[in-house]
Amino acid sequence: MKLSLCLILLLPLFVQCTHPSRSTPHPNFPYQHFTGGKGFGGTSVARSPMVLNVSGWDPKEAQRNGSRFSEHNVSALRKNGALALIARSAKGPLLDEKFGDFLKSADREGMMLGAYHFVTMDQPAALQADRFVNRVQAIARARGLSGKQILLVGDFDTLSTPARLVDFIQRVHQRTGIYPVTYLENSDGLRARLSKATPAQKAIIRKTPYWLALYSPGGTERVMAGGALTPDSLKNQYAIWNTWSMWQYGGVVWRNGASQAKHYNTPSWQSPRFLGDLAHPMERNVFKGSVNDLYAFWARHSITIP
Repeated sequence: MKLSLCLILLLPLFVQCTHPSRSTPHPNFPYQHFTGGKGFGGTSVARSPMVLNVSGWDPKEAQRNGSRFSEHNVSALRKNGALALIARSAKGPLLDEKFGDFLKSADREGMMLGAYHFVTMDQPAALQADRFVNRVQAIARARGLSGKQILLVGDFDTLSTPARLVDFIQRVHQRTGIYPVTYLENSDGLRARLSKATPAQKAIIRKTPYWLALYSPGGTERVMAGGALTPDSLKNQYAIWNTWSMWQYGGVVWRNGASQAKHYNTPSWQSPRFLGDLAHPMERNVFKGSVNDLYAFWARHSITIP
């Protein structure tokens, strides 16, 4: 009886110790911290924190029976284990009209929020950085997301130069005080240009976490030389970062007017063609670290809109 009474008195304390802003990991994904791992950072699809990214192209067409989602309802993404959602704000001057809806829906599901800007070649990178920060601020206020952390990401065209990356990164930092995440698709030209950046340029770019895209040992949808690639070997070819933070291992290739799921799947590192029971193909990412590492990462590279 005394033991039962003690448990009853302690229960509210346990409840209060839970973090209200952090989503409980999906029971089918027993997350843990990873160290080592030959060429793959110790990650696996089943046990690494999952981050999804979306744009106005999402959801892609349904390709099988299963759960569906929209920009207005992303509960299927959360139920399938995703902890965070990064939505496209714009592609150069072209605004993504689904951006605000995706952020609001993800917040409703208790997911961490992120925004990315595709930095095109037709406008100065610093100008695009200004417009990116302005849009994230405006959408957050308009959608009732003030006080929420929103991760910032620069997604760079494969024709980009080191100078353009630096201009975008520095302007975001000047405006917000944080360094955004850098996402790179793969091309021989981009890899060659960045590997030859000046030491000063590399020092600035290195302040941004590297989010890589690699759908197979041969690259992504872009043709890329270099043999059997792993995240570590790809990172080394840029000769900038000491490590990588997120890996987009699953993507979508457009062929003949339809989308096709493409994903890194080898005997050494396996992944399913679809995410859980989703009917749609998606861009999928693993984070290199534990769930707590992911929260800390998000806080370091996010802005909070007052």
